Amino acid sequence: MMRIHKLYHRHRFTLSFSSPLSFPSSPSLLPLAPPRFLTLRRRTAANFASMSTSRFRHIVPLAAVSTEDGAGGAVNGSVSSSSTADTYYDYEALGVGYCVPPPEIRDIVDAPPVPALSFSPFRDKIIFLKRRALPPLTDLARPEEKLAGLRIDGYCNSRSRMSFYTGLGIHEILPDGTLGPEVEIHGFPEGAKINFVTWSPDARHLSFSIRVNEEDSNTSKLSVWVADVETGKARPLFQSPDVYLNAVFENYVWVDNSTLLVCTIPSTRGAPPKKPLVPGGPKIQSNEQKNIIQVRTFQDLLKDEYDEDLFDYYATSQLVLASLDGTTKDFGPPAIYTSLDPSPDEKYIMIDSMHRPYSFIVPCGRFPKKVELWSADGKFVREICDLPLAEDIPITSNSVRKGMRSINWRADKPSTLYWVETQDGGDAKVEVSPRDIIYSQPAEALEGEQPVILHKLDLRYGGISWCDDSLAFVYESWYKTRRIKTWVVSPGSEDVTPRILFDRSSEDVYSDPGSPMLRRTQAGTYIIAKIKKGGDEGRYIILNGSGATPEGNVPFLDLFDINTGSKERIWESDKEKYFETVVALMSDQEEGDLQLDRLKILASKESKTENTQYNFISWPDKKIVQVTNFPHPYPQLASLQKEMIRYKRKDGVQLTATLYLPPGYNPSTDGPLPCLVWSYPGEFKSKDAASQVRGSPNEFAGIGSTSALLWLAKRFAILSGPTIPIIGEGEVEANDSYVEQLVASAEAAVEEVIRRGVAHPKKIAVGGHSYGAFMTANLLAHAPHLFCCGIARSGAYNRTLTPFGFQNEDRTLWEATNTYVEMSPFMSANKIKKPILLIHGEEDNNSGTLTMQSDRFFNALKGHGALSRLVILPYESHGYSARESIMHVLWETGRWLHKYCVSNTSDAGEDHDTGTVKENISKGIADAESKVVAASGGGSKEACDLEHEESHSLPRKFL
Repeated sequence: MMRIHKLYHRHRFTLSFSSPLSFPSSPSLLPLAPPRFLTLRRRTAANFASMSTSRFRHIVPLAAVSTEDGAGGAVNGSVSSSSTADTYYDYEALGVGYCVPPPEIRDIVDAPPVPALSFSPFRDKIIFLKRRALPPLTDLARPEEKLAGLRIDGYCNSRSRMSFYTGLGIHEILPDGTLGPEVEIHGFPEGAKINFVTWSPDARHLSFSIRVNEEDSNTSKLSVWVADVETGKARPLFQSPDVYLNAVFENYVWVDNSTLLVCTIPSTRGAPPKKPLVPGGPKIQSNEQKNIIQVRTFQDLLKDEYDEDLFDYYATSQLVLASLDGTTKDFGPPAIYTSLDPSPDEKYIMIDSMHRPYSFIVPCGRFPKKVELWSADGKFVREICDLPLAEDIPITSNSVRKGMRSINWRADKPSTLYWVETQDGGDAKVEVSPRDIIYSQPAEALEGEQPVILHKLDLRYGGISWCDDSLAFVYESWYKTRRIKTWVVSPGSEDVTPRILFDRSSEDVYSDPGSPMLRRTQAGTYIIAKIKKGGDEGRYIILNGSGATPEGNVPFLDLFDINTGSKERIWESDKEKYFETVVALMSDQEEGDLQLDRLKILASKESKTENTQYNFISWPDKKIVQVTNFPHPYPQLASLQKEMIRYKRKDGVQLTATLYLPPGYNPSTDGPLPCLVWSYPGEFKSKDAASQVRGSPNEFAGIGSTSALLWLAKRFAILSGPTIPIIGEGEVEANDSYVEQLVASAEAAVEEVIRRGVAHPKKIAVGGHSYGAFMTANLLAHAPHLFCCGIARSGAYNRTLTPFGFQNEDRTLWEATNTYVEMSPFMSANKIKKPILLIHGEEDNNSGTLTMQSDRFFNALKGHGALSRLVILPYESHGYSARESIMHVLWETGRWLHKYCVSNTSDAGEDHDTGTVKENISKGIADAESKVVAASGGGSKEACDLEHEESHSLPRKFL
């Protein structure tokens, strides 16, 4: 499903709630322009939750990165600092405390992170936002309130577990593209934790929040500060020290160059409500109206009236207009404000809020929602809509909320609103034409003036890229068919008929023409950049594409004529050695069309062994100036070997994986290695699409804090991300043959690494996180001949506990009972004979992956005598963030891999009777053994196996 993210024009960015599954090692670059297919909104950071699957994968999404201090040695006394081999190998004396992996692993994880980057609105300055490494467990242990799908830190009055920056340094970009000396932002308390850094529209000031002493209920709250960009001097925004930021939802926006609208904790707020000792009555939910309400297994929901009162207490804000000269003014009444969106001309502010009645079965995103229009000086203009509680959104993909949605300002107009309304009641199963209608209306419509219909869509609305009255791109898509359309419309000309520019499968990455590059306007919005090519009268734009090919991605820029559809390639990544991507236009300071011969872009550049750096590229000669020079994050693995490999499944589907080998490894002389296969299944509608290559062989090997690639340091071969396509062509449901396709894909991957001689057939482990853990358990149950052991982290194993859909499954348990049961490894616990390590966060907040899933699965395994181990990580959520937790996960993983993979001597085919795979694996064992003998210069089979094992021992996301 296409995911549309809200984006505003001014650069506000924050490290958010830490739940990292991995910590990308490459430098972070904050967004200069919206990514592809976005509904554009102003004045906040982009939601890059799904960036990992986009062409900006290497750019770190800040909302998924923790930067709190945890580097160095043991964080507290409960962590064992011993890393000796004897301690590590003492498997039976496991103890009860936290353990740490050996230095080879620990040093990579503890490497200091590089700064995040952000450019000023005028591209003349750059901020380096400094960060720290993993947070200590004490940060996660802070009390938090779980309310309406949120987790709230009551001391800070913000979302819990917020990461932070430790310092800000500003550099001027000199005329030659190099950086001037750093101006450090100073004047705030030592040790302050910085969040929500924002440029003012004129780039003369920065605003940010700080918190200091988190043990004190007042100083731990967030206060708003501003800094002069030229001098670096910072000061509090409010003269009163008792004004604090409420950051549960929105925080603040720049209304103009000298005024901010801030969500503050109401000054009249007293103590939190107290939970009654004796409830006033039973908890009752009723459906006497026989409504059909199907919801997924959401977590942290409101449970009773006390929770409702507590949610009101923490989420309610008082808006305050605050000027840089110190004057303040209350703006509107206290309410739960969720979005503040100034118009491009700074005359109006669109304000979203939520209100009662609340729900006990859906999170706050579906609570009643009011959208109002206010003047910038605090006068109420009109109510745009008031949407009721949305408990009844169907679980079918592409189902949406009823009523007005995606309400935004047109990026190319001073103050014109647009929105979309569903015509199918929000239910994707309803067949109707049109399905969505896009409307537009001035902020202050004349009396009796009706909204203008901009466009009608038969698929689901997917966003608009604006340019002017003569040009805009409208996107629509449909998940079931994977169809995606791009329309060219002329918003200001009713006599110009919209036409389809692109109509393709979203799965067909080879046919992706790219997305229009956007430029920043003087009003701070982003619009499609029009390009002038000399004296040519053509109507040109630039398409920025990922360039997927059978040999890997080769990103490109195409000069595209809107009228004729002709293309001219004006830039392409160096496909021989490097992987380069275009991040943003840098030549958009002036209004009007951009001249092609004066084009300037910011691009990233990386290779298999060189970490990501950023360059300016200037036309006409494409001169390159390097902006950053970040050190290699793990020089000990700088010479690792990486190869994108292709192989076929038995049904002919072409599969792809990335094979990593340790530095200096030679299969002909070193023999086969223990191998870890780490993956995550995906669904497709066609075999052709599933067979396409995604990614680049030249991308830098980013190693996260719990990445499988860490085991390269312990001489493992890593098969990373082998495609596990679950295909359902036409009307066929993919999951009805999930197990068969899963096993077939795994068989093909295992056969390939054995054929290459890099993996020992007896020593291949499988692992995954979340849906990858689900995959791992299923493979151990249904393909025991392939793997010696498995590692399953934060998974869901019993699909009857997620009865109203999971992943992309739209059918309910009662509609597809056999599929739910057959896909559940819990139901096949009696078949799992290979060792399986289960790891789960005790506070998992992900829909579907309740900690109970691992508890019950482990009990089922133990009830059948399976060799298994369950590790529950205190205070951790779906991803793991505390240093103690991460180090212990790595210790557990290393112990498991050493004991049941490196030291494995069992028959690789003992749990499989007959078949090609067993024959191939048996042959692979013989071949591997002969290579071991050859590598060791002869000798007995047993002696060679022993030498081989010792040489590779292992001590260690729209409504």
